[in-house]
Amino acid sequence: MDSKNEETEVKPKAEVSELELKGMGSVRENHVLGDSSMSASTKDMLFRADKIDLKSLDVHLEKHMSRVWSRNTEPNRPKEPWEIDLAKLEIKNLIARGTYGTVYRGTYDEQDVAVKLLDWGEDDMATTTELAALRASFRQEVAVWHKLDHPNVTRFVGASMGTSNLRMPPKTSSGNLTDQLPAKACCVLVEFLTGGTLKGLLFKNRRKKLPFKAVIQLALDLSRGMSYLHSKKIVHRDVKAENMLLDANRNLKIADFGVARVEAQNPRDMTGETGTLGYMAPEVLQGNPYNRKCDVYSFGVCLWETYCCDLPYPFLSFAEVSSAVVRHNLRPEIPRCCPSSLANIMRKCWDANPDKRPEMDEVVKLLEAIDTSKGGGMIPEDQAGGCFCFGPVRGP
Repeated sequence: MDSKNEETEVKPKAEVSELELKGMGSVRENHVLGDSSMSASTKDMLFRADKIDLKSLDVHLEKHMSRVWSRNTEPNRPKEPWEIDLAKLEIKNLIARGTYGTVYRGTYDEQDVAVKLLDWGEDDMATTTELAALRASFRQEVAVWHKLDHPNVTRFVGASMGTSNLRMPPKTSSGNLTDQLPAKACCVLVEFLTGGTLKGLLFKNRRKKLPFKAVIQLALDLSRGMSYLHSKKIVHRDVKAENMLLDANRNLKIADFGVARVEAQNPRDMTGETGTLGYMAPEVLQGNPYNRKCDVYSFGVCLWETYCCDLPYPFLSFAEVSSAVVRHNLRPEIPRCCPSSLANIMRKCWDANPDKRPEMDEVVKLLEAIDTSKGGGMIPEDQAGGCFCFGPVRGP
């Protein structure tokens, strides 16, 4: 290349502008940045470290990376029908923080929503190829989710493939500053339900227990929702009380079925950290191929938990549960006071052979046939004649 070309070569612009560098404390702050004639030589520039706002620079770089993630990786991609305008989303407060992301409460187009931010690229643990695969899977599953319509499945509002325009609150509900957004993230919006999770309800009633009629109604809501998902060829793969949400009237709705599939492919995933071990079918624990019948197994455990308001295997370690479920056919202990009609459903659902487990539409019919008029729930332990099937109180 000749000298003329060298002189006219366009140099890449720095990501941090001079205005953003203002106030950083240059020793030569009177003329280093102000004299364009000296801009060609920067090796003599010195900055006072105590004057540099590293946090602001970090936030700036994260925003830039997010823009690159959400735009440059898929140039000229047409907007999907489920994609939202992040400018219309207002995040209010933190709800929960999990292994794969963070959940906030917010509003979108004047409707209350739960916002789940999914981080797939922290600490460069995922390669470009892995991230591309996650994005493709995310897009496919969201495309299915936004078409679903069932009273026992949380209503999908929309999603975004990036977070560059997301406005975060200055403080969380705990009063701490909100964490900066990850550079490589996506977000999902679903209807916000005020009744909390099924797990929260069970914990609240761990001593009092739930009336038998309420147990069956919750089980019917869950089984009908699962039957609907299976009819759409969707395998939840993470059926547990934490993923079941309740509205103000205690109607149960299934959450996280689509996102759970994407999360399971996360390269940072470790089964021991998910908290779902007690619900996992033997074939899943063994790493064998599985299908929708793994959901049926998990439903059986969830049904037991709803009836007992207790946790399965509370005193066993990860290794002990894995070994006992697979090798010794360990299952939650069904209390003697449990009606046989319900106990039989539990046993059928958690059969070791997936082929012997019923389909979810069959489970719905079995539950609908149960007579709740004469009761049958567990007797609270603080009442005379209470159910002492388990011995000492074990609540979650």
